[in-house]
Amino acid sequence: MGDGAGAVSAAAIVGATLAVAIGIAHSYLGERYILIRLFRRENLPHLFGSDWFTRRTLRFAWHLTTIAWLGFAVLIVLLAQGASVRALGAGIAGTFAATAFVTAITTRGRHFAWPVFAVIAIAAWYATRA
Repeated sequence: MGDGAGAVSAAAIVGATLAVAIGIAHSYLGERYILIRLFRRENLPHLFGSDWFTRRTLRFAWHLTTIAWLGFAVLIVLLAQGASVRALGAGIAGTFAATAFVTAITTRGRHFAWPVFAVIAIAAWYATRA
């Protein structure tokens, strides 16, 4: 590998590190300065009889952005390393599995999206096993 491979690796590290950093900042700052203040409002829509589901849905949707960015960080590094289709599929499957998990836990399984994310994870895994 020549100097070009080293530059790609350095670029991948910079990109992945920034993706992780922005994801962490997004989740932390969003909780602290946006979600907490939003949830103090008395006029949130009531879904399924209360605003509990609304709050949970807003919270998991906010943090799914962070999970996606962390997944992209993994893919940046894998692509820079010339990873196999199987490795890339595992990165995608892991991202969607984490998304399914956060959605299911945050809403106590009440939001219909978590099984969809789980099926996407399984499909990504299976599709890239060849």
